[in-house]
Amino acid sequence: MKNKVAFMWIITAICLILTIVFWFLMNKVEVNYEEVTAIVTSTSTKEVVNKNTRNRTTFYEVKVQYNGKEYDLKNVHGLSGYYKGKSVKALLSNDKLYANVEGIKSTSPVAIVYFVFLFGTFGMLMLSATYMSKVKKQAV
Repeated sequence: MKNKVAFMWIITAICLILTIVFWFLMNKVEVNYEEVTAIVTSTSTKEVVNKNTRNRTTFYEVKVQYNGKEYDLKNVHGLSGYYKGKSVKALLSNDKLYANVEGIKSTSPVAIVYFVFLFGTFGMLMLSATYMSKVKKQAV
């Protein structure tokens, strides 16, 4: 059992190192996009309440029109500056419109791998700590 716990901590450390490596790679990734001007067609907010904690999370939805086609503007962090009929700067990448470069970077393949290792590291940390406490209890 002790060898299993040691192996789990090694896997946790490897996941953590890979998470850090992919974080740097994600931030260095060169994204291809075209800066365009789109017209806001509608805005809305959606508020979700967690029944257990009563915490509220607000999601902002902005629809824009560009070249006669309507798009959901991705990665909007607030509705300030977005109102119906206004021309706004948007970034066109892979036939999607984004409000900022971070939105494009966070959907890149490198970012997806980063998030997999990030959640994997967290999961392995919890699992390793749980098994380590079980081994310590058995030793007593």
